Amino acid sequence: MGHKLKITGWVALGVVAGALTTVSLQTVARNSLAPLPLEELQQLATVFGMVKSDYVEPVDEKKLITDAITGMVASLDPHSQYFDKKSFKEFREGTSGKFVGVGIEITQEDGLVKIVSPIEGSPAFRAGLKTNDLITKIDDTAVKGLTLNEAVKRMRGEPNTKVLLTIYRKDENRTFPVTITREEIKQQSVRGKVVEPGYAWIRVSQFQERSFEDFAKKVDEIYKQDPKIKGLVLDLRNDPGGLLTSAVAMSAAFLPENVTVVSTNGQTPESKQVLRATASDIRGLAGADALKTLPAALKKVPLVVLVNEGSASASEIVAGALQDHKRATIMGTQSFGKGSVQTFRPLGPDTGLKITTSRYYTPSGRSIQAKGIVPDVMVDETEEGSPYAALRMREADLEKHLSSGQGEEKKDAAREKAREDALKRLEEESRKPAADRKVPEFGSDKDFQLIQAINHLKGKPVLVSKTQVERKEEVKDN
Repeated sequence: MGHKLKITGWVALGVVAGALTTVSLQTVARNSLAPLPLEELQQLATVFGMVKSDYVEPVDEKKLITDAITGMVASLDPHSQYFDKKSFKEFREGTSGKFVGVGIEITQEDGLVKIVSPIEGSPAFRAGLKTNDLITKIDDTAVKGLTLNEAVKRMRGEPNTKVLLTIYRKDENRTFPVTITREEIKQQSVRGKVVEPGYAWIRVSQFQERSFEDFAKKVDEIYKQDPKIKGLVLDLRNDPGGLLTSAVAMSAAFLPENVTVVSTNGQTPESKQVLRATASDIRGLAGADALKTLPAALKKVPLVVLVNEGSASASEIVAGALQDHKRATIMGTQSFGKGSVQTFRPLGPDTGLKITTSRYYTPSGRSIQAKGIVPDVMVDETEEGSPYAALRMREADLEKHLSSGQGEEKKDAAREKAREDALKRLEEESRKPAADRKVPEFGSDKDFQLIQAINHLKGKPVLVSKTQVERKEEVKDN
């Protein structure tokens, strides 16, 4: 299956998004600042003056300052970031789960944009666009040759503006134009279904402001369909994270009241906190009241949590809390390892700073920074194994990543060999027809890891990975 994303701008599902997403959206004012290094600041002002006066052509003063701030913050770690007006708007959209567009989930196929599904009630849904429709042109621009992100940007815009999409519908062998008026779309970050009588699957693709509210509605829907649920799979694969309060709420849905979900520790008093499975710690979150109305059976239903290398940040908080409290069996592959908290500090009405302020710890005191959550049961992606897992980027692979502070390992020679083998196999695989290279969609009847999770819940044998081992934190040699 091609790389999927909803039309949101900065949010992309999978590993890269896991690396870049934020855990915490807060505004904290600092009452005092440390003494400023005057000599270095004078040097900075001197360089600024030299560039302004001596550079080969005139420079934009504001851009120079903005670039200096951007570079200073980016040098800290992979997750701290300065937001200018444009990136600030996209950041807010990404955490709210709202955006302005046509309302479709898309993937790429043979260089074209393929509709995975229109979002129910969206302009695209009302216009009659269907799953598997191909978009060949956006306004006057041919889609062939555009990246998925470029296509996304062209379909997004301001409310009440129009975009012309040229659609090719395979099963009817016809091409036709559709003019759609953009409007605000609310993303659905939660999906779920009864897989078979007694067993259900709920997938959370990102922790947004509305995710817990959507989760509560989905749980209610599932229990109305089948009140005798005997086992539940919480699918956090490729969930890049999101809001800390949303992750705490999701954990609290399954845990006894008032137990620790996560703790954080950093330099400031605000960065030292313990969050518990209680309504007071998720106050203000959309749907927070639903914590009291969830089915009582949810606290005791046998639970499997699926994770993989794309499970990061907030999704690791949930998996870590449920694992430490022995509330769930964690299955799949080792998670991404983003164990740091970012806090948002406004710099003006439409600019701001996202800065790493603390590490977070699971209830037992584990830091998963650059380590990740190690599943209780390692399960490959397919029956043939996980041939490309060694190629996937994790926190430990990112330049300037924070260490866990709890012990480190040297670079693993066996992993480097695995990377080489995976690259060779990927090259061979790329020669096959596109149809033969598709990975089954999460939640489908061919989803190998989900099948194994259901087997575990039923007490049946599970095809455990024979090759996966825990990947330790790696430190690059200087």
